[in-house]
Amino acid sequence: MRSVEQERAADALARVACLSSRPEGFGKRYRSYIDGLGPAIVMNGLGQALATERAAAGAEPRSDDEKAHHEAYRSLEAWLCRSDGGVYPSEVDLLESIVANDEALYLRAQVEALAWLEWHKKCCRASLATDAGEER
Repeated sequence: MRSVEQERAADALARVACLSSRPEGFGKRYRSYIDGLGPAIVMNGLGQALATERAAAGAEPRSDDEKAHHEAYRSLEAWLCRSDGGVYPSEVDLLESIVANDEALYLRAQVEALAWLEWHKKCCRASLATDAGEER
């Protein structure tokens, strides 16, 4: 049986692996947005940070920039809404789940989001290029 930390790490790594086939421009942007998502959650709260990501993605993401914002939102949504241990198990929309539930669950989701993002950020830094063209 794996620990919660191992589950977070495995999920974070798997998400990055799924991005490897995307264009380099997408990966650079995605990594940048993931790097900034944790601080945005700390400063503004989970709901505001996610609403910002979703707004930046637009209704139908077309550019690499919009697609990267969309994927950042969806990655965190997939972790927090997973059926096997998620904070909002089997929910379809993370923002709607946040709004529909109580503060205690929201705070739990915020803590879990930050814990998962620590792993995901490290996996992104190890695998996705930066604007300078570096791998790490």
